[in-house]
Order: sequence, then C-alpha cells, then structure tokens
Amino acid sequence: MTIKGPDGKPRCEWCYAAPEFPHYHDTEWGFPVSDDHRLFEKLCLESFQSGLSWRTILVKRENFRAAFHNFDFNKVAKFTQRDVSRLLKDEGIVRHRGKIEAVINNAQRAQELVNEEGSLAAFLWRYEPDTKKLAKPQTVSTSAESIALSKNLKKLGWKFVGPTTVYAFMQAMGLINDHVKGCAIRGKIESARKRFKRPGN
Repeated sequence: MTIKGPDGKPRCEWCYAAPEFPHYHDTEWGFPVSDDHRLFEKLCLESFQSGLSWRTILVKRENFRAAFHNFDFNKVAKFTQRDVSRLLKDEGIVRHRGKIEAVINNAQRAQELVNEEGSLAAFLWRYEPDTKKLAKPQTVSTSAESIALSKNLKKLGWKFVGPTTVYAFMQAMGLINDHVKGCAIRGKIESARKRFKRPGN
C-alpha cells in the first residue's frame, strides 16, 4: 500500500510513520550496496534493532558509528572487555551487553570471511534471491534465502543474525527490491539494481 507524500508522489506507507523515515526510504532503503563496512554496519544495526523499533536505531545511528569506529570491522575486532564496559556506559547507543559483544565477535568473523571469500560482499550477495520467486513486497519477514544465510552465518560463529534480522538486512541493502508496487522509489531501485555490479562476478 502507498501513501502520497508532500510532493504528491506515492511511497511505501511505512515511510511516513516517523519524521526520520522519508529520507531514509528515498535515499537508502533498497539501493544495492557492495561496500563491506556498510554491509557490516547494517548487519550490526539490524541485530541491535531486535526487539526494538528501527526508528530507535536510526536516530542513534551516528552515535553507533562513533562508538564502533564507523563499523570498521578490522578495528572493532580488536575491542576488549574494557571497550565493552565503556560502551555499556554510552547513553547514545543501545546498552545491551549481548548485542555489543556480538558486534565484536561478528567483526572477528567478518575478518575470517574476508580472508576466505575476498570480501564480505562476495559472500553476502551469493544469497540474492531470484526475483521471479519473491513474495509480494512487504508481506513476509523471512525467506528461504534469509533462512539459509542466517543458518550459514551462525555456522560460521556469527551471533544475533536470525532469519528475520537477515531478511531486514537484505531489504535494506538491495538484495531484494521490497518497495511496494506504485511506490515512486521502486523504479529507481530497479534501475540501480540493473546497473549494479554483483560482487564476485
């Protein structure tokens, strides 16, 4: 379902649920990403969102970036228990010990994946679904691909990467175009995905 914005153009209904959403919806959500740090950041932020609203995370995103060195996993992988204690006192982020420790753990696992695959992107984009088999936009919260990716990440030692978290990551990073039909941004995403060079290809 779409709703008309101030400019008269229809957009996904959810993007008017909070003042921070329209810009995110129009400029980020669904555009394909191959940058390893951005992909790692999104996996981390989606794991922090678990049990919370995306708005909570989005308004704190710059604080998260500052706290985790812009999600440079080579830097985060070196974090110690002293860093965990520091972050648990940081009111600008979500202070959840398990999720903070998961980011550090996942940074180390990301390094391992890069050593094996050449890049995080090459591994993650391997799970891009067949567009012909996708469910109607915004009607499901998991897919066969998100379940498979979640399972394999967990097998590799990643934490807080359940199928729903991974599916939200796939929606946001452009592995699928989940803008509803009629949304003014859907066509832009399609064009961006056609031009996008898949990592590893």
